[in-house]
Order: sequence, then structure tokens, then C-alpha cells
Amino acid sequence: MSIFKYIHSASVVNEGRVEKLNILIEGNRIIKISKSELSDFPLDTTVIDAKGLTLLPGGIDVHVHFREPGLEEKADMKSESKAALAGGITSVFEMPNTKPLTITQKALEEKLEIASQNMLCNYGFFFGITNSNILEAINLPFGMACGLKLFLGSSTGNMLVDDKKVLTELFEQSPMVISAHCEDEKRVKELTQKYKEEFGEEAQTIIHPLVRDSQACYLSSKYAIENTGNKTRLNIAHITTEKELSLLSSSPIEEKNITAEVSPSHLWFCDEDYPLLGNKIKCNPAIKTKKDRDALRKALREDKIDLIATDHAPHLLEEKEKPYFSAPSGIPSIQHSMLIMLELVKQGELSIEKMVEKMSHNPAKLFSIKDRGFIKEGQYADLVLVDLNSKTLVDKESLFYKCKWSPLEGVEFSSRILTTIVNGEIKYADKKIISETPGYKVEFMSIE
Repeated sequence: MSIFKYIHSASVVNEGRVEKLNILIEGNRIIKISKSELSDFPLDTTVIDAKGLTLLPGGIDVHVHFREPGLEEKADMKSESKAALAGGITSVFEMPNTKPLTITQKALEEKLEIASQNMLCNYGFFFGITNSNILEAINLPFGMACGLKLFLGSSTGNMLVDDKKVLTELFEQSPMVISAHCEDEKRVKELTQKYKEEFGEEAQTIIHPLVRDSQACYLSSKYAIENTGNKTRLNIAHITTEKELSLLSSSPIEEKNITAEVSPSHLWFCDEDYPLLGNKIKCNPAIKTKKDRDALRKALREDKIDLIATDHAPHLLEEKEKPYFSAPSGIPSIQHSMLIMLELVKQGELSIEKMVEKMSHNPAKLFSIKDRGFIKEGQYADLVLVDLNSKTLVDKESLFYKCKWSPLEGVEFSSRILTTIVNGEIKYADKKIISETPGYKVEFMSIE
């Protein structure tokens, strides 16, 4: 296949505009963008006719759990990166709660080596903070990790940090973005015990947003924000409640040291879905009320929420079928995150320009990602071509997840991911993975 690719007559969504453009790619980079048709390229150039289609910068998902190493029965880097490509996601930042936990430089190096052979999209890895590894974390070589992950509430792969001295040192000295899981541990434990005593093994998932309630989220987010230093960049992961939004600003992301992300699952589902879907939508923090969901959608439009990230977290279906208190938390979601957001665009919940800002531009800005997240000359050609007028039915046969289930099975979306290009190479097209060439480790610009 030619190293040149020419995308002809696409409706390009980029930096707040939608324009019909022609794009020439050489190797892994975009070399020319023009409103006029281009002709100065070799005869063997691969031409992609994009008339009537929409071209977006590839999604950058800064919160995923691909489960490798150590939990490969649930998922692995190859299977889940295939799902990412099928969903228009070209770069992912993976979390540290694997086995072993990514809480040492050695574990991080080993994970990077696995990714260099098996991750089909671009990638970066978070380094996990514990009560005892703060010095190693803040002294990692520049660019080795994409950021630091802080658990202020225990979740899958418990890395709870509850030493106030460690937190103070982290907030004062972190050279990287800190992504924080915020739920008040004391309150969650008390509520868990309360509802276990009340319902026992008969408990249904409908109580999940009561066990891990809005107040637990608010108390923890408030604590993190109030203790963050002026230089530290703190990102509140997977925000879920209307109450937490009072802690956030609508300033441009470039002016913030406190940001927040929301998952498509929390924008799509609400507590009314628990009776039908049960543990399939059990996640931490919990999916909460319709009022909370609507407030999150509004905050996304108003820039109080800065990023869209999935918290993609697969588990085996047989694990999810256990009683409520025994079933693990987590939802496989990366294959359909962009489709969810495009559906919300069609419903008038936000503009497609705002969607691209939250899924591509802002992740690149917050994490100082080099040459990705935009459609610009000189940047890597990470692109996704979508048809806004073609339907996608979610069924088991179409799933790339290793766990082979989704809470969205049976849902029909009114858009389709057609083609995903990573580093100038067509990786996904016609509902199939076209290439299994590994992606690149994401590079960063200094945030100093």
C-alpha cells in the first residue's frame, strides 16, 4: 500500500469548525490540508472518497483498563485495542490496577514492553500512587508515564491512599497530571455495611448509587480540590454527580489546574436502567439519578467538565452474574463511546464540535500530548471517518471485547464508525481490523 493517502471532500470537524476539506497524508503525518482539490501526489496514492462523510481527529481516551498483565482472562491489550479502533479511539491511557500493580518503575517498563508488541492503538500508562511509593513516582523519567493515578476511594485492585502526609507531598511535588478516583472511603464502608445488614445476599443493584452515594463523591472531590497546590494539575476522574459540579470552573482548559472527566456510560445510563441491566452497569463511582445525568450533560456543554473518557473496565459475564455485593464493578465501553456521543449530538445535548473538543483536543492539551488530538499539517494522522446517516446495531457478533458482552446489546445507534487511521495507517475499516501493526507510545511536551 502506498505511503500516501488522500482523503477527498470530507466534512472535517476540528478546532470549533466544520469545513469541507481535502487531506494528504505521507507516511504517519498529515502533510497538506486544502479547501481545493489536490493533485500533486503519486499515482499509487490510496484515495479515500469521503464525500458525504465526516472526518474527526481520533479519540484520545485517557482512562481505560485493558487488564494486561495478570488479568488476561478478562481482557488484554490486543483485544481491547481492537475494540478501541472499532470505536474510533486512536490513543489510550491505561490505568495501573493490573497484576502486578503498576506501582514501580520495573512494572511500568514491563507493561511498556508488552504494549510495544500488542497495543494496536497508541498508548500511555499511568503510574499508581500508594502510601509508600511517592518518591519513585515523582522521580520517574520524563515521559515514561502519562500521569499519576490516585485512589481516594478503594476500587478494583485496591490502591487506596489514605496517608495525609503522602497526599500533601504528592499535591506539592507531582510533575505530572494526577487523575483521582474520588469517593470517601469511610462513608462508602459505612453505607456498604448498612445495606449488607439490611439486604444481605438478596440485595439488588438498584442500591448501588445508595451504597456509593453522591455525598461520598462530593466529600472526596472537595477534599482533593481543597488540598491541591497551585501548580499541581488534578483531574477528577469519572465525575458522576450534580453536587460535585459546584466545585468546578467553566474557564478554558488552558487556565485550569483542576479539571474533570465524564464517562459516556454516566452520560447515557441512569438509575432507571438498573432494574433491566443490573450488575452490567455496576461501576465505581455508581451511575446515579436522571437528574445527575442531565446535570453532567449540561456541565459538558458549559465546560465545567473538560474530558470524555470511558473508564473501560471489562469483567467476565459470569462474574457480573453473581449477587450484587459479590459482582465486580466495571463496564466494557470503549467500542461504543464515540457512538454514544454522536447520538447525544443528534439529540441536541451538545454540538459535534464540542464533542471533538472533549474527546480529542482537550485530552491532548491537558496531558501535553505531542502532535496528536487535532487535524493539522505536521501532526500524526490519527483520524476517524464516520457516517452520520448509517446505523450501527450492537450485538455480540460485532463485539471486539474479549469478555464478549456489553450493556448496550440491542441498542441501535444512528451513526457508524467507518474507518480508523492510526499514524497514517488504516487499522479498521468495513467492520474489520485491517492491520495489527503496533501503535506508538505517546510522546509528551514538557508542562513546565
